[in-house]
Amino acid sequence: MSTPISSPRSRLRLIWYIPLAVLCAGSGQCLILLYKPRCLTVSLHAHSTSIPALIARAHEHHNVTEIDPGVPIDGKIYFHGALQTFLWGISFPIGMVLGLSKSKYHVPLQSINIVLVFVGMYFGHHHGGRQYPETVHGLMAKIIKWVIIAQGALGTFLKLHILEKNVRPWVVPFHSFIGKVFPILGWTQMLFGVATALGYCRGGHLGQCAAHYIMGSAFIGYAAIMVIMLQVGQKWLERTGRSQEMLDSTVIMVWGIINTFTEHHGGPWTHKDMQHTMMGVLWWAGGLLGMFLSRNGKRSFVPAVIIIMTGWGMSAHEQALMISSKIHGLFGYALIAAGTLRLIEVCFVLNDKPTPAGTVRIFQHLPPYLLTLGGTLFMSATDEELRYADGVGIDHVSYALFDFSLSFLLYLIITFLVHLYSNSGKNALANKEDAAIAEEAGYSKLGQGENGHAIHDEEEDGPEAYELTEHDVSGSGSSDEGTKVRGGDEIDWMHQDENAGRSGGVRL
Repeated sequence: MSTPISSPRSRLRLIWYIPLAVLCAGSGQCLILLYKPRCLTVSLHAHSTSIPALIARAHEHHNVTEIDPGVPIDGKIYFHGALQTFLWGISFPIGMVLGLSKSKYHVPLQSINIVLVFVGMYFGHHHGGRQYPETVHGLMAKIIKWVIIAQGALGTFLKLHILEKNVRPWVVPFHSFIGKVFPILGWTQMLFGVATALGYCRGGHLGQCAAHYIMGSAFIGYAAIMVIMLQVGQKWLERTGRSQEMLDSTVIMVWGIINTFTEHHGGPWTHKDMQHTMMGVLWWAGGLLGMFLSRNGKRSFVPAVIIIMTGWGMSAHEQALMISSKIHGLFGYALIAAGTLRLIEVCFVLNDKPTPAGTVRIFQHLPPYLLTLGGTLFMSATDEELRYADGVGIDHVSYALFDFSLSFLLYLIITFLVHLYSNSGKNALANKEDAAIAEEAGYSKLGQGENGHAIHDEEEDGPEAYELTEHDVSGSGSSDEGTKVRGGDEIDWMHQDENAGRSGGVRL
């Protein structure tokens, strides 16, 4: 059935066909759009069995019940995974940050990302090689598809600037909330995708996978929050009268309560059950102490000490394989180092005071990075992952070096996104205004003159300023730091605004 787009009724139908075409692009070819020289036709497969047959062909791999690891993974799956990893791990978060900073590049980038996501979905459904049954990865893909469509529709509505008084105030926060959830959805779906592709986390392994992936992700998320609060959250903490340790202790306490009652699943207690349960008790007990000590905006040692104790417990966690014991030990050592350095930072580097806004010391990046490393190590330490590595001859050193490299990339993405937020859109303009204020207060960066000399405001000159800057002592260049007298190298600090020919300056 072909309908020429020439009448109002046909154009009205097209309004409904286009969303349907977008929906079917990710799940099967139920519509074919054809362009002809004089008319646009929409060819709909109207036969009652055509659409189910197409969808069946697109999803025929869902008829299998088990994953055959002997069948190689198709190249289309590799392309699907690489593209979706780039989009959800890098490109979508960049678009989210540009939206938060009100950058003009937010809409173009996210529009491209949405188109590419559906391209990736197509290759995820049309591949050969290893086939997969219906999994949580596929279910999550369906949910994400509708979330993307809803987010795109909300963004289009906001771009049209209609119904601004009645509807827009409700749409803006909802659109913003969905955008902030994108990194979490993407991270979760990437984990599901890796587990599905390799056939992990099925049957009796599901509980251990969930524990490792959730806790590992929590450490990486904690590191991301620390970086955010370190670089852009200090003003909020100061405005609300809270300290970072109050937030940390609250989250640790809540997580400890959950962990206490979810680690034993019936039957006789094992050493692992008891260790994990007592870890939960440690967290809620220590979290309560940390909340008390952190009241009224005070700093506290408790979260750092809890991380140290958790690391010690994990480093002593006995495993069946040597590679597993080594990786768990490295995870524990990373947490011990992170907690120790955090303790030094709070107690000695900052002297129990909050981090001054806009001032970040290199040392302060060590605790969040080590937490990122710990989370990466723990997520890669499930029995299935390590048994596979051991079976193909990978030792713990090579395995750990890969995790180290991955942790560097993750921390690079985290810090880059925070930096981008501070230097894009409205925040870029705010930074320029702050720089202007700092320049008036005498804290601006040194500018460079034509001959490479530092440029100062004469009102801020003085002996200390002169000694802390570089100068041409050969006499070949000019200097703005003082007034030369008698054509020599004498600088008259005391009377530089008076007659330049008078002496009495300091001979250098």
